[in-house]
Amino acid sequence: MVPKKIIFLFPGLFFFCIAPAQSNNVEELFKTKMLTPVNSFTNGVEGPAVDKEGNLYAVNFNHQGSIGKITPAGESSVFIELPEGNIGNGIRFDRKGNMLIADYTRHNILKVDMRTKQVTVFANEPNMNQPNDIAINKNDCLFASDPDWKGGKGNIWRIDKDGRVRRLEENMGTANGIEVSTDNKKLYVNESIQRKVWVYDLSKKGKVSNKRLLIEFPDFGMDGMRCDKKGNLYIARYGKGVVAIVSPLGKLLREVPLIGKKPTNIAFGGTDGCTVYVTMQDNGNIETFRTDTPGREWEMQHPQ
Repeated sequence: MVPKKIIFLFPGLFFFCIAPAQSNNVEELFKTKMLTPVNSFTNGVEGPAVDKEGNLYAVNFNHQGSIGKITPAGESSVFIELPEGNIGNGIRFDRKGNMLIADYTRHNILKVDMRTKQVTVFANEPNMNQPNDIAINKNDCLFASDPDWKGGKGNIWRIDKDGRVRRLEENMGTANGIEVSTDNKKLYVNESIQRKVWVYDLSKKGKVSNKRLLIEFPDFGMDGMRCDKKGNLYIARYGKGVVAIVSPLGKLLREVPLIGKKPTNIAFGGTDGCTVYVTMQDNGNIETFRTDTPGREWEMQHPQ
């Protein structure tokens, strides 16, 4: 999908006016299309997340260090600029509607007041390589992947509601995509270089145990992951150009072909939670497709 026009408001501030991001029109399932133009984001595009009102956010819109916003009407613009030197990766929303951002350059979890747009440091851990992707449970406990790309290894951290940071595992593979299961009883973590997805039992207090292999892929890498309402994992297969949908038992159910080849992360949104947004590194944009099951994060924001 290409922009209808670009509107310049004044130097340094602009937005793309594109087709509506969330439509009630009946669309073919699992058929991908472009949501934003090529290079509307940098190649650092990551961390898609949708708020309760249906606005989509992702990091590095137009330039590094920004957070972009796409409204349900399809207007794209810079939502906020992070403090100088901070660059976001994963984004999540807590139950109060605050935006939480993994700031990989300064080892922070940032919190954004969505009304005032004030950015504060919610948690800091200098022993992290970087907080990369983040997941959140129903009690606002955060989990962060922490890859060491050069060393080919990584860690998992938990960030409690008071901002305290605890390491859950160290010296695993290159921990990248991370997600909490639909029933909040499991934690999924993938290792990009090793091409493995692990599943842990997750206690109410945020402790992990009983680590076991969910699925291993023979080729290409992995990045962000999200669960749908049924507990299926949607996995960005970096380099292969697909979203793999995997059952809670580790069975590959489907691969959704994408336009680009380097998906970095995934989010669910739309009026019914069945619109999937995929950030694409190689094209610097966001792609989208419709699925048959609402996402877990959308369900959390729209309880029945």
